[in-house]
Amino acid sequence: MTTELKKLPQHIGFIIDGNGRWAKERGWPRNKGHRYGVKNLDVVIKECFFNYHIPVVSVYAFSTENWNRPKTELDFLFKYFTDYLNAKDFVKKYPHVRLNIMGDYTKFPEALVKNAKSVIEATKNETQFVLNLGLNYSGQDELVRAVNTMLAEKLEPKVDRATLQNYLYTKDQPLLDFVVRTSGEQRLSNFMLWQVSYAELYFPKIYWPDFGKEDLYNALLEYQSRDRRFGAIADSGTEA
Repeated sequence: MTTELKKLPQHIGFIIDGNGRWAKERGWPRNKGHRYGVKNLDVVIKECFFNYHIPVVSVYAFSTENWNRPKTELDFLFKYFTDYLNAKDFVKKYPHVRLNIMGDYTKFPEALVKNAKSVIEATKNETQFVLNLGLNYSGQDELVRAVNTMLAEKLEPKVDRATLQNYLYTKDQPLLDFVVRTSGEQRLSNFMLWQVSYAELYFPKIYWPDFGKEDLYNALLEYQSRDRRFGAIADSGTEA
């Protein structure tokens, strides 16, 4: 790793895909893949915040569609999320990080909900870094929620982009600059549909448990090479 990274995203998102397939290829149960996936999540988050100083990290941990998985797998995931969201451990692992949960996490088991609320409360005054954790999250549902809230408040005369953004889970945050989806799948799967509007997308053919520090570096190196014009004209005169 000799190339200096001079241009880094202010907001990076991760769709952490491939835990089950990673385990299956090794002849292991899917839950073992999730165990390694959660451990790797900790590594990548720390690297983003404390090595590269990326202010906002968003993680798609559990979608509204994930409820369709077998109960044994759901119970396993809920236990790991509950352990991960231990307030004392979270604050120790992630100093200066505020937790923001995207999605209706109150649908989860009581112990998980209790831990999540404790971390939110313990970190609410942190301003240096933000971790957006998608739990029971859907990008479409987020937009519907925002619109319904605005309707309930009877906003007039009409809504503009800035107003709508103020009703999203990511209020007052920059939009996504870069989204990484592991496992080689090339779709967003309902992830932060508003925030992803101008993001660069990266689809490494590697399962999430194997996505290590070097892979993150390579992803950021790829981001650095992208020419983000936002609809403007490039220096060469070529239209975007």
